[in-house]
Amino acid sequence: QVQLVESGGGLVQPGGSLRLSCAASGFPFSGYYMTWVRQAPGKGAEWLSTINHRADSTWYADSVKGRFTVSSDNNKNTLYLQMDLLQPGDTALYYCARVMRPSLEEYDYRGQGTQVTVSS
Repeated sequence: QVQLVESGGGLVQPGGSLRLSCAASGFPFSGYYMTWVRQAPGKGAEWLSTINHRADSTWYADSVKGRFTVSSDNNKNTLYLQMDLLQPGDTALYYCARVMRPSLEEYDYRGQGTQVTVSS
């Protein structure tokens, strides 16, 4: 079965960095677009970034463009999100998900999430 397991979250000070990882299994990872979304307390899910199956095209929400970088390693079946210049507004539960094409943001499977807290 499809499994997505996020890791790498934690507490970081404003201006700091974190790198999230998402280990995928149960499906041919190299054949799918993958995405990151987040959900802050009391808010709806926010799409952040998508990467294509060849890892040569990426898309970003305006809120994270220039600060977050998505990447993937098809040999390791792993998706990454490098997050720099973190701000308190980035505090949320971060999920990786498998994209349902032709959309770039809709997904059919999502992991359990990893918590990111940005605070001094």
